[in-house]
Amino acid sequence: MTSRIALAAAALMMAVPAFAEARPLRVMSLDQCGDQYALALAPDADLALSPRADDPDSFLRRQAAGHRRMRPTLEAAVAFKPDVVIRYWGGDPRMLARLEQSGARIVNLDDATDFEGVRGNVRKAAAALQAPVRGETLVKRMDGKLAAAAPVKGAPRSTLYLTAGGFTAGAGTLVDAILRAAGLRNAAEAPGFAPVSVERIAMSPPRRFVLGFFDLSRSDWRGPGRHPVVRKAAKGRVAARLPGSTLTCPAWFAADAVAAIKDAR
Repeated sequence: MTSRIALAAAALMMAVPAFAEARPLRVMSLDQCGDQYALALAPDADLALSPRADDPDSFLRRQAAGHRRMRPTLEAAVAFKPDVVIRYWGGDPRMLARLEQSGARIVNLDDATDFEGVRGNVRKAAAALQAPVRGETLVKRMDGKLAAAAPVKGAPRSTLYLTAGGFTAGAGTLVDAILRAAGLRNAAEAPGFAPVSVERIAMSPPRRFVLGFFDLSRSDWRGPGRHPVVRKAAKGRVAARLPGSTLTCPAWFAADAVAAIKDAR
């Protein structure tokens, strides 16, 4: 009898870890960019998404339906006890340190400035979320769109990228990589992000524009990019209008922005 009890106890002890391992992966996203990676790579996980997961500029906003939303606070994170935390800019150092101490794996998405950097982001997140096959599927999807949008031979056309808020993006940005992949020459004079004055556009209108974030009617509705002078200068010169959802995160869907430029052209 004693041996039977001992065997039953041993079997129970062995079953406990197996049960614990069977639970879904617990994933917390600390910002909207993290939401996209979590939804695409771990849709079956126990997800805690950011409050902005279903905003109009969220690429996978429809897939966010039915998943919990959680403010990225230390208290909420400690209570949720995530296995993996994914972020682009969200969360403060104190929170991240505490989560690491508790055993969570922190995935920091890089500020990719080209498509190779995007591939690195996807593969890094996929490895942490135990979804390498899904990751490679996203990379192949992106590369397929880039190949389909490959520019034809000829001199690239000078184009100014402009947001509703009146900003442009020069060399060293993912927007620049998007323009070049679509066969355009970036007309921005300086690297990085910089404001564009209404006066400059009025005095020396660019030959063509690619507009970003103009689909979000509540975004910078009084911004310089919506100024009547800018609207007049851009009339008949808009090569494409890129949805904000393709531009908010260094992710695989940046290739959708490239495809949108080709389709508009």
